[in-house]
Amino acid sequence: MALPDAGNSISLQQVNVELGLTATAAINMGADAVRTLFDDASGAISMSDGFGKSNTTFITATGGTITTSGNDKYHTFTGSGTFAITGISNTYASLEYLVVAGGGGGGDRHGGGGGAGGFLEGTLTISATASHVVTIGAGGGEGNYQGNISSPRGSGLPGGNSVLASVATSTGGGGGGSYDGEAAVGGSGGGAGGGPSRRNGTAGTSGQGNAGGSGLFPGGGGGGGATGAGVASATSTGGAGTAWNGTTYAGGGGGGLHSAGSTVSAGGAGGGGAGAHGEATDGAANTGGGGGGANASIVGGGNAADGGSGVVILKYRYQ
Repeated sequence: MALPDAGNSISLQQVNVELGLTATAAINMGADAVRTLFDDASGAISMSDGFGKSNTTFITATGGTITTSGNDKYHTFTGSGTFAITGISNTYASLEYLVVAGGGGGGDRHGGGGGAGGFLEGTLTISATASHVVTIGAGGGEGNYQGNISSPRGSGLPGGNSVLASVATSTGGGGGGSYDGEAAVGGSGGGAGGGPSRRNGTAGTSGQGNAGGSGLFPGGGGGGGATGAGVASATSTGGAGTAWNGTTYAGGGGGGLHSAGSTVSAGGAGGGGAGAHGEATDGAANTGGGGGGANASIVGGGNAADGGSGVVILKYRYQ
């Protein structure tokens, strides 16, 4: 809706309705809301300044994969790029953003689940055109106890950071621990390795995620998620992720299991991969989910799993 165009008259009742007020309410033409609508910062306001003006601010922008839902437009970045704001229809406008980092890789041999990538959401107020470079964090690689390709031996690797330049940086998820190695801190912490060492899970980053679960003698702890911490139990599930506009992101990976034939340790809601005695499951791509832990092929188990890559999404009113 908008005020009448030039050649028509504008009534105070129409101004009230455009501002979302009762048509007959008393109105102060010097109020901030009125000045914003008429784009008149100071001095006397002429009704002709309001021709065609709308209290709803629209944004135009480019970058990422663009989709629409109702009056909203979404820019989804699954790979690095640039979000460019090319126009706004009023003095100020706002948009919502989500920045999720890559999830940590699962640990191998009594391996802990990988921690979810850091989860950050917020609202950005803009007053001019601008460009923001977007970086998407990769998922952390799986631990490999037999190949001894990670340090400490068998521990999963951390996920990469995701960045919306000058706005937000989310921290990659911590890698899951192993029989010989500690879990890593991250956006959400990695689950600890199990076995005789029974290590502690590591912390998440404040405001981004939660701690990983501690290791037990049978197996590793679950990786932390955006909403919940990783679990330490016979089947150590990953911590739950957080929903944003109807989709859940940043679930922790499930912990590895010591015994063959054991039930898998579920990954946390939001893309967390399942842990197992045998082959674990990768964190889902572009969710920041942690990879599942495993019990290492060297002792009759399977392979740990990689973390899922991150994502950046921006949402605004476009019509």
